[in-house]
Amino acid sequence: MKKILTLALLTAVLFSGCSKKDEGDNKKVYRFNYAIFFPATHLQTQTAEAWAKEVEKRSDGQIEITMFPGDTLSKAAQTYEAVVSGVADIGMSAFAYTRGRFPLMEALDLPVGYPDGVTVTEIANKIYDKYQPAELSDVHVLYLHGHGPGILASKKPVSTVADIAGMKVRATGLSAKVVSALGGTPLSMSQGDTYESLQKGVVDATFCPIETLKGWKQGEVIDYVVDTRAVGYTTTMFAVMNKDKWAALPEDLQKIINEVSAEWIARQGAAWDEADENGRAYVTELGKTFVSLSDSDNAALREAMKPVYSEFTSAAAAKSLPGEEVLEDIMMMLE
Repeated sequence: MKKILTLALLTAVLFSGCSKKDEGDNKKVYRFNYAIFFPATHLQTQTAEAWAKEVEKRSDGQIEITMFPGDTLSKAAQTYEAVVSGVADIGMSAFAYTRGRFPLMEALDLPVGYPDGVTVTEIANKIYDKYQPAELSDVHVLYLHGHGPGILASKKPVSTVADIAGMKVRATGLSAKVVSALGGTPLSMSQGDTYESLQKGVVDATFCPIETLKGWKQGEVIDYVVDTRAVGYTTTMFAVMNKDKWAALPEDLQKIINEVSAEWIARQGAAWDEADENGRAYVTELGKTFVSLSDSDNAALREAMKPVYSEFTSAAAAKSLPGEEVLEDIMMMLE
């Protein structure tokens, strides 16, 4: 029993943001775990890991970060709360996986026609910096980022917007409202569950960035890639740190983390765009069919989204949140 307790204590010291004296130069070493739901091979995990290594390098080894990809430390939907509670010291996941938990940040996922991941990521961080929403006050925010415009990847042929009506579509967060607005049936699930659901016919299609078709291999189980960029939505991600673990760091190490995080806004956004290019090449090689919608269909898509915007702003107003102002800012930044 004594050995078991000793092992548990050693594990806590190694992976729970504890510090110890370094025998060589008497520096404190701060060790943190990092929960991320993307698989280890995904470009977003690799980019986050590069962030961790850069922090370690600039801190001269005073900060050590151990990555736990692929839901191994915390499931995607529980990652934020895992960081709040201290189960995870640092975590990356999507706001959309806990609908209603981040009512103001949901504005970032609205189908406003984002052109690429760099733009999404820049806008997301500007919105956070400007509004400092209380819903994120229980963590230290490192940075936000988001994927390029969501497209519809389908097993069934789609040539017009009308074809989406009646389809079962995997969608999370506000993309579920896009599906409903087009007459489809949204089914919420994480990316990790989507491949099997498409393969078994649980869903007919998925709304996703095109990178997902390679990053999560979903291109293997769809046949059509429908360009819905006219109402391109995103799924905004957060990289956050436990507030107590952050407060325990000396100011010089906090400064290093903040500086690296500021640089990674562009890096993480660019990673999404690189992944989108790779995803497009991947499904092209697989021989999947690309579908472009007509101008009238794209106009119909944009018109169908107006109630989605109104529902968001009304819900935000009911909670005394500046939803309309945030949406206006996003639109202005896009223009």
